[in-house]
Amino acid sequence: MSLRRKIGCTFALLLALATTCTATEKASQSIRMEVIHGKPYVMVTVNERGPFRFLIDTGTGGEAMVTSELAGELNLPVIGHARLTDPSGLGKQRANVVQIQSLRVAGVNFNTTKAIVHRLSGQDGACQGLLGFPIFRDYLLTLDYPNQRMTLAAGALTADRERSVLPFRMPDGVPIAPLRIGGLRVEAQFDSGGTGLSLPQKIAARLKFFSGPVPFGNGESLSTRFQIKGAKLRANVRLGQYTFEQPFVEINTAFPLINMGSGPMEKFAITFDQVHLLVRLESKQKTLHLAATATSLRMGNAPTQKTPSPQLVPVG
Repeated sequence: MSLRRKIGCTFALLLALATTCTATEKASQSIRMEVIHGKPYVMVTVNERGPFRFLIDTGTGGEAMVTSELAGELNLPVIGHARLTDPSGLGKQRANVVQIQSLRVAGVNFNTTKAIVHRLSGQDGACQGLLGFPIFRDYLLTLDYPNQRMTLAAGALTADRERSVLPFRMPDGVPIAPLRIGGLRVEAQFDSGGTGLSLPQKIAARLKFFSGPVPFGNGESLSTRFQIKGAKLRANVRLGQYTFEQPFVEINTAFPLINMGSGPMEKFAITFDQVHLLVRLESKQKTLHLAATATSLRMGNAPTQKTPSPQLVPVG
């Protein structure tokens, strides 16, 4: 398996992207969610064609992405352009913006969706597109990893005493929630398009490990190549009422924010309420374990603060 990270599929989309949903949808709709290498995929119809496999990427701040092959096959009209940069601000790529008249998933129809045309590399090359976090803004989005279901529903979350519901913020369209590593209070992005629990070097330097972090892969953004190290923490990681007991973590020197990828996320059924900025975590176990796996060889992260993710800014 290649040690290259899939860097190009998580975006902060700084464009005015307006998607509307049909008003006749049912209160709750559910669909099978295929979990491949820990990451969630669903089948989507585009302009009444398909279905096509799309990755659900909560680490993407834009509404959607499609491959150039799918955009060509469906003759999606180009309505603008965007410039892609990574968090360093150094890398620059120009990308087309296309319009999808009708995008349907889990029985819900999203009208006039704007999507970025970009390649999906690595393990995500087996899909034709990507659904970003903001497209679900009007729904409770549940990613139920244990039962492999995605649900879109009406309603709202409320905080609880058990701390199964946590607040989050989304400054660039990506959910960022508090957690604790030992006695250290930090924040992490929830990134279903990422892999393991990834720490920036500046945070890792404040922590203790069972043995020194060792190199196990390389990362690459639009402008930067960097080494990835891995190690087992001596401290526990607390997320609400749940504890990851001395987990294996990834460490990188390139990006500034912690990334909670599919490895830790797949322990839960997770429901996001973007209107009230709350996320609910549900698991049968309160104490969880996170070991190094082959799928740790890909790291993702979100916009602006997001680890290996490019940004999108308007062109022209």
